[in-house]
Amino acid sequence: MELTILMPCLNEARTLPECIAKARSFLERTGIQGEVLIADNGSTDGSQEVARAAGARVVPVSVRGYGAALNTGIAAAHGRYVIMGDSDGSYDFEHLEGYVERLRGGADLVMGNRFAGGIAPGAMPFLHRYLGNPVLSFVGRLFFRIPIRDFHCGLRGVARDAMLKLGLVTPGMEFASEMIAKAALAHLRIEEVPTTLSPDGRDRPPHLRTWRDGWRHLRFLLLFCPRWLFLYPGLVLMAFGLGGFAVAATSPTFIERIHSLLYMSAATILGAQMIQLAVLTKWIGILSGVVPPQPWLQRWDAFFRVENGLVAGFVGAGIGLFWSARLVFDWGASGFGALDPTQTMRQVIPAVTLMILGVQAAAGALFAGAVHFCWLPRQRGPTP
Repeated sequence: MELTILMPCLNEARTLPECIAKARSFLERTGIQGEVLIADNGSTDGSQEVARAAGARVVPVSVRGYGAALNTGIAAAHGRYVIMGDSDGSYDFEHLEGYVERLRGGADLVMGNRFAGGIAPGAMPFLHRYLGNPVLSFVGRLFFRIPIRDFHCGLRGVARDAMLKLGLVTPGMEFASEMIAKAALAHLRIEEVPTTLSPDGRDRPPHLRTWRDGWRHLRFLLLFCPRWLFLYPGLVLMAFGLGGFAVAATSPTFIERIHSLLYMSAATILGAQMIQLAVLTKWIGILSGVVPPQPWLQRWDAFFRVENGLVAGFVGAGIGLFWSARLVFDWGASGFGALDPTQTMRQVIPAVTLMILGVQAAAGALFAGAVHFCWLPRQRGPTP
């Protein structure tokens, strides 16, 4: 079988017959050997019987959620390709030629672009059309470097085998973002075709919640790509802090402003924390199966060891502690008299900074070891 047209369903008895009829009409008109598959998420309005009567196959999905329904549907599909879309009447299943053409041409993921194909009046809320979708699509393009203009179009086509290899796991609305993000990180071929959007035929509010689900998508993109959430801000802070210390070492005027050194210390410590969090977040994502293995982490696998982190931490903290002890010894040698802050603090602040960075590195290594121990039975990524 070449094509499965997949529709997730939760109480869509009102619109299912029309959606299934359009999908079957497309298959008959084009002569494509295919099926219509309904992934039912526990409907209580008789959607299952309606779907079967309309000529579709129904697969029950026990785990609630948009992502769970689509993931189960993709796994149960008989087609080499899967085109999925909501069963609320908003997408036109009768004109899928562009999707099939791109999939046959070698694309692994074909996204619809509603802004290029046409959005009917009343089909998309104002906030979604002019704020939510443009902002989230921009973030997605920036993070994953793919030219997709409509990141959250629900009508999309996939090569089934390629999708199954990605190990998609999220059960909720963020599944839509996970699919694109993992496809991009796995260097799959992603293309886009124009599609249309019509007002849905529901007689009830949609399952989508604007702010809640928008935040879930954005949160997922940020956590999926920690270089923007942690790494880049951390590198900027580290560069600012270390640059300030370098200037302080050669500029007496700068050194005399003790508050400047304190800010440099804070920037260095926060930057190191954020860089450490970026690495840990990426690695935990790999262990959990949310993020595919990263070549750079595999190349540095031997370096990211608990023992190495402990050694680095102890060395840094030890240098800072020795430096501080030396300052106390010198103070004692002078009879513990009054200190000149402009002279003393320019050494105390870097010494304390080193101690904090060392303890932080050791604690991060121990945390990584604890996470690895908890995930050991189902480990999928590099060992810390």
